[in-house]
Parts: sequence; C-alpha cells; structure tokens
Amino acid sequence: MKQDNSNKDFSIYACDLCGCDETIEVPHARIYTNDQAVDICKNCGFVYVKKRRSFKTIAKVWSDEMYGNKYTANNPMVLARQTYIANFSDNYLKLKGKHICDIGAGEGQFLNIAKNYGASVFGIEPSQKNCSNLKKNEIDCFQGTIEEYYSKFKTKKQFDIVFIMWTLENCNSCKNMISMAHSLLKDNGAIVVATGSRILVPFKKPLHMYLTNNFESKEPADAHAFRFSANTLKGLLSKSKFEVVHSNPYIDNDILSVIALKKETSFEWEKDNYMDVYHFFKRWHAETLLYYPPEEVLD
Repeated sequence: MKQDNSNKDFSIYACDLCGCDETIEVPHARIYTNDQAVDICKNCGFVYVKKRRSFKTIAKVWSDEMYGNKYTANNPMVLARQTYIANFSDNYLKLKGKHICDIGAGEGQFLNIAKNYGASVFGIEPSQKNCSNLKKNEIDCFQGTIEEYYSKFKTKKQFDIVFIMWTLENCNSCKNMISMAHSLLKDNGAIVVATGSRILVPFKKPLHMYLTNNFESKEPADAHAFRFSANTLKGLLSKSKFEVVHSNPYIDNDILSVIALKKETSFEWEKDNYMDVYHFFKRWHAETLLYYPPEEVLD
C-alpha cells in the first residue's frame, strides 16, 4: 500500500488476490467513471480499483449516501436474487438450525428469508438506520464494519455459515474481509459469496450500467472497488483457506455464487489471462455502442 499524496484520503493498493502491483487499465472505463481508472492485474487478471479510501470511509459512504438515497434492497430484483441464494445455500448446506451471519446485512431482507428456513440469524451492518430496521424485525445485529466486529470478537468461532452477498465488491480489502470471515466461522463452517456474473461470460447489461449505473458517475470508484470473475472469486477463497465445493451455473445467470468450506490450508487456483480480460472489456464497450448512440456514451 502506498499513500497517494494528491489526496490524503486515498492510498494505492496492489492486487488483493496475488499481491502484484503491475496492472493495465480496463479499456474505455474512464469514459464512464468520470476519468477514474479501473485496473486489471497483469499477473492474475483480477479487476480492481487501485486508489481507495479507508474501510471506515467506504462504509460511511454506503451508510450515509447510498442507503435511503440511491439504493434499497426493497425491490423485486434484489428480493429475487436473495431468495435464490437462500435456496441455493439450503440445497447444499441445510440452513435449519444453523447460526448464520450476513456481513453487510443491509435492511435485513435476506436474514428474514433465512429465518423462514429455520436459521438463527445475525447481521453485521454499519448503517444505524439499517440496524434499527433489523432490530424492529427481531434480528440480532452489530452496528459497524466487519473490521470493527472482528477486532472485538476475533477469538470467538461463532457461526456455522457466513454470507457475503453483493458486499465483497464494496469494501476496502476483499482479502481482509474473507480472512476475517474465516476466523469467525466454526471449524468446518462454510462461506457463501454472491456477486454479479459479468466478467468472461456473455454480456448481460451495457458497460455503463456495470461500471457506474449511469453514463458519467461523480462518485469515487472505490465505492465498488472489486469485480470478480468465477476464477478470481474462487481464487480469493482458495488462497484464504477455503475449499470451494459448489458454484452456481453462472455462465447464463446474472448471479455468480460460490460455496466454500473452512479449512486450515490454502488451495491451488486458476488465474485469468489479463489480456483475455482486457479484450473482453473492449468488446463490451463496442457492444454497448450498438444499443446507445455513440454521442451519448462518448460526450
């Protein structure tokens, strides 16, 4: 990690997955991100934002600026994908009687679903507003980040299953989040990670909707710093002493989800070729221009 002297709030990070600091920029990304770079690791092909703020600052952005303003899980699309993850997990892990934790629990919608499967639920969530909503729904929770929770309870192996759903992308260090989840799990516990299936699969949305949700975002790109393919997500888990045992059919699905079991050793994993990732984004930009006028995208 290097301090970015142009802005004291930001630091420059090497690849969370392999530690390499040699990258190539995602082509055309700056068009959509208000001239902010998104990079591809030249060693393993991981896509990430190198210039990032602290975990506390990023959590505050999501708590104060995103929830209740730009984002809510209370919509049919999010409900559908959370229901999918609950059923996918129950098929392989059986949620009934399990003590589960949702890192980045949000408004508690997933934990309410999990309760219907007979799980004992707990949420870690930095937003005071969201935690108030969790408590109203009789869901036990910790108000704060996973880093803050870990600093208080790292000696306790509390949970049978940890869920990280559409949250691993939005932290300061995905490596640290997975490592802390490992420590909080009971022996032979499991982790379920869910994210969007977007990289090195058929295109599922225009590029601007993946990078920013609009054509020119003013928000710092580190609010969504990590973007996973199947290989890089499985690689992160394998390096972090998890044995990947199941993944969903992500090729033709909007969702990429992986189930892995806690172990005491790391595992071999498959890298992405960074030039394959680079050319994938070039094709994605060209595909986007087929559906949106070039002047609208490039203005």
